[in-house]
Amino acid sequence: MRKYGGIVVAVLLLAGCGGQKSEVSQQDEDREAKALMQGVWVDAETEDMSFRVVGDTIFYADSTSMPAYFKIVGDSLTLSSGTAYAIEKQTAHVFSFRNQNGDLVTYHKADDVEADSLFVQETKPATVMTYTHQVKTDSVVSYNGARYHWYIAINPTRYKVVRRTFNDDGMEVENVYYDNIMHISVYNGAQCMYSSDFRKQQFTNMVPASFLDEAVLANMEYSKADAAGLHFNATLCIPDGASCYLVEAVISYKGEMTMKLLEY
Repeated sequence: MRKYGGIVVAVLLLAGCGGQKSEVSQQDEDREAKALMQGVWVDAETEDMSFRVVGDTIFYADSTSMPAYFKIVGDSLTLSSGTAYAIEKQTAHVFSFRNQNGDLVTYHKADDVEADSLFVQETKPATVMTYTHQVKTDSVVSYNGARYHWYIAINPTRYKVVRRTFNDDGMEVENVYYDNIMHISVYNGAQCMYSSDFRKQQFTNMVPASFLDEAVLANMEYSKADAAGLHFNATLCIPDGASCYLVEAVISYKGEMTMKLLEY
């Protein structure tokens, strides 16, 4: 029986004038411990299948979570993101660790020979999700005796946005979403006053980079018309989270566009 104890995070912090990034320690990997990890693991409390280990990769039962590479160095299981978990016990049939909250999580290896067939991520990639509202809208508005026809088109792309979160066991997982491009066109009669695409990178001056990295351009809605022009509200959100930024884009009657942050 092989047991581990204590919390050892195998992360080597490199500091210096160049501001080098943290790197996983280059200690020798425990190949014996990795060999014991191979197979399907079941949550000891819920009896639900949680993940399957093949080689140096963890495949999660959740079809939307991306596979994760891992190492076992010392008493820690370290994911490719650098997140490390203190291993409390490991045998051929039991694996337990401390999650990010310090809670002890225990798994039992599945004895069912058919359990492997339920994990399809090896032949079918994890689901990449889209995050959109209504795809296309348009309307006609009047201001100061003139009529303006506006169009909004939400175009899903293949640009991937990675969001890191924690699953029910407290393990860090990556979910991937497709970002969107928003298009706005404004016409005065047959004359096109404005026509342009909006991408989330255009909001870097108003939205923190750390938020924008995990956010998608989720929606664009018409708001109002006044002396400044036609107002549209862009929503940038972290998928499946409560955090969003609302940014207003104003198209003037001369076809000029300005933006400002409305709320967070």
